Amino acid sequence: MSAVTEVRNTTTEALAALLDGGDGALVTLVAGETRVAAHRAVLAAASPVFAAMFAHDMLEASCGQVSIDDVEGPVLRLLVAYAYTLQAPQLPDTAHQLLAVAEKYGLSALKAACERQLISQLAVETAAATAVTAVRHSCPDATRAAVAFIKDHLQVMATRGWADAVLEYPQEVIEVSSMVGGPPAEACSPTATGGGSTPNSDSQPHSGHSRSPAAAAPPTSARHTPPPDDAAVSRFRSLSEEERGRRLIEAAEEGAVEEVRALLAAGADVGARGGVWGTALHWAARRGDAAVVRLLLSAASDPNSRNQWGQTPLHFAAYYGHAEAAAALLQAGADRGVRGTDGRTPLDLARQRNRQRLVEMLTQH
Repeated sequence: MSAVTEVRNTTTEALAALLDGGDGALVTLVAGETRVAAHRAVLAAASPVFAAMFAHDMLEASCGQVSIDDVEGPVLRLLVAYAYTLQAPQLPDTAHQLLAVAEKYGLSALKAACERQLISQLAVETAAATAVTAVRHSCPDATRAAVAFIKDHLQVMATRGWADAVLEYPQEVIEVSSMVGGPPAEACSPTATGGGSTPNSDSQPHSGHSRSPAAAAPPTSARHTPPPDDAAVSRFRSLSEEERGRRLIEAAEEGAVEEVRALLAAGADVGARGGVWGTALHWAARRGDAAVVRLLLSAASDPNSRNQWGQTPLHFAAYYGHAEAAAALLQAGADRGVRGTDGRTPLDLARQRNRQRLVEMLTQH
C-alpha cells in the first residue's frame, strides 16, 4: 500500500469520526493575522507531527489554538486544504514555503510534490533560491537538478537571486558552490553585470600584514582590549598558517571574541578566505558583532574587501541592520558606494530591508 493510499484511508476514517467529535473536534491554526479552523482528527491523520501534538495534549493544542511560525496566511490555507484533500496545489509562487512547512509537519507526499514543482520551474532568476531550498530541506532530486542547471547557466551567479542567497544563507551557498565546482572569473566579476568598476580586492594577494589606507585608523575602542591568553596564543602559533586563517573565520562567524583576539596575536591572516564567501570581517559583519569587527579592523582587516560576488562587509551589516558594526566599518573607511555584482550598494540593501537607521547612516555626508 502506498503512503498516499494509507493516509487517504486513515483520513476517511477520521472524517467519519468527526460526526461525534463535539466542540473539542476543532482547533484554530494561526499564522500572523490569518486564522483557520480545522478538525483535529483530519490534521492528525495527515501529519504525524499534529498527531503527536494532539495525543500528548501539548499546551497550544489544549488551548484550542496552534501557532504556525514562519508561514504566511495563504500557505497555511494551502496546508489545511491539503490535509483535507491530499491534493498538492500547483502554485509555483508558494512551492518554496509549502515545501518547508510540509517537511516541518511530516507531510512527505506534499514535500515530494513541491520538490517536483521546484524542479519543473527552474530558471536563471530562481535557480539560486531553489538550490538553497533544496539543500536546507534535504531534497536530493531538487539539489541535483538545481546544481546541474547552474552548471549549464553560470549567469545564475550574477543574478540578484544569487546575491540575496549569499547574504541570507551563506553556508548553503557555499555547499551549492562546491557542488557546482566554482564559477569562471567572468561569471562573478564585479563588472559582469555592469555592477561598478571598483577593483575586486579578491584578485590581490593577502599577506595579512599590509595595512590598507582605509584600515589604518581603526576605531579607538579597539585599541583598549584585554591582552589575549598567552597559552591560547602559543597553541594557535603551533598551527599552520592555513589552519589559523580557517580558525579565525570560524571564530568570527561564532562571535568568539577571545579566540579572535588570540588568533590575531598568533599571526592569523585577516585576509584569509572562507571559500568563496569572504573574510572573517564579512562573517563578523553578518553576525553584527561590533567587538569582533573592531578587533579585525584594528589588525588591518580591509573594510572594502570583496567576496566573490563583489559584496563588502558593509553590504552584510546593511542587509542585516547591524548599525554598530556598520558604524565601525564606516569609521575605518568602508566605501558606502561600492556595488556588488548585482549592482546594489549597501544603501540599496538597507532600503530594501527597511533598515531605517542604516539608511540614515549611509545617506549622511
